[in-house]
Amino acid sequence: MKKKVLFIVNPVSGGKSKDGVPKLIGNYLDTAQFDATFNFSQGVTHARELAKQAIVNYDVVVAVGGDGTVNEVASAIVNSNTALGIIPFGSGNGLARFLGIPMNVRGAVETFNKMRLETIDSALFNGQPFFNMAGLGFDAHISNVFSQGKNAKKRGFYSYLKSSVQEILNYKSHAYHINIDGKEYDREAFMLSFANSSQFGNNAHVSPKASVQDGMLDVCVVKPFPLYRFPEMALRMFNKTADKSAYVEIIRGRHIRVIRKNNGPAHLDGEPQLIGTNVEINIIPHSLNVIVGEGFERGEDTKNAWGSLVASDND
Repeated sequence: MKKKVLFIVNPVSGGKSKDGVPKLIGNYLDTAQFDATFNFSQGVTHARELAKQAIVNYDVVVAVGGDGTVNEVASAIVNSNTALGIIPFGSGNGLARFLGIPMNVRGAVETFNKMRLETIDSALFNGQPFFNMAGLGFDAHISNVFSQGKNAKKRGFYSYLKSSVQEILNYKSHAYHINIDGKEYDREAFMLSFANSSQFGNNAHVSPKASVQDGMLDVCVVKPFPLYRFPEMALRMFNKTADKSAYVEIIRGRHIRVIRKNNGPAHLDGEPQLIGTNVEINIIPHSLNVIVGEGFERGEDTKNAWGSLVASDND
């Protein structure tokens, strides 16, 4: 029996037209396995609404877009038997890269056809789900600047790099009081990231040893550093040695509380929002079924992904 699949296409992700995407996906999709439907989202939160409605009738919901689209779709199907697929079309594609999904449509669809299912962790940031990375500090500031500025539609690695270089000149680090599984920390931080996977996107790894299957989050404290060391800090993220820097401290935990002095920006999977002074973050182990690529390395603390859908196929 064919599996029913809904592809939710974000028409504006990555600044590229998606009009031809359904046909392009159809060229490579294994139609002997899948009965596919395509739908285009029409604004913020619409992808989440479409995915929520799809839980009843579809075995797999595929996010065709960037990290924000993935977050919307995954937020709707988390803690269900419906599986998440990803066809990356964003600027960073952090979770897709971590899961070993190719960055081109043909490779991503051929990976999808193989249907390698894993169950991964998700997390809640003040009650809102995220799946890849959330943060306070400089990365949240950059996300907020992008969302409001003239470059909002020009996302991509070089645009982010340009904005980072411009904004770092005037950015001030902040003081944070952090509680991780009952242990207290006071830290001054340039950036405070909560990593489920290892990377932001574009293969920039803030926590190289993070796993989406270990039931833990990596709290990454990037301490204030001399401006002249910015290129070194950036390079460390791309060669997976950020955790070796004297300016980076990584503390792993399940339940995290953060207090800061002032309201300000935060980001969830790269999407910015303004929040208050208190943050609560909790890991939700084994809560999302997702299709992964051949390059994905399974974590130590895992369980069977396909759940009741596997059982139904064997009936």
